[in-house]
Amino acid sequence: MTQQILDAIYENGVFRPLKRPQIEEGQQVRIVIEVNATLAPDDILQLSAQVYQGLSTEEVDEIEQIAHDRQKSFDERSE
Repeated sequence: MTQQILDAIYENGVFRPLKRPQIEEGQQVRIVIEVNATLAPDDILQLSAQVYQGLSTEEVDEIEQIAHDRQKSFDERSE
């Protein structure tokens, strides 16, 4: 098993990597969550601004569509 360490932001029930992982689409992975409680609010804002860094417009659009669809699904379940 190879190992990579990725920083991510958890928003709306989804982990968003700050950099693109070196894995194939559909690859099963194991995620170990290590919360960095020492981040200041400004650090968190800076990290969240990097969520889409390095991604193409098409990749960003795809991520946004997935997030929108999931939010819509959550909203429908809570009605």
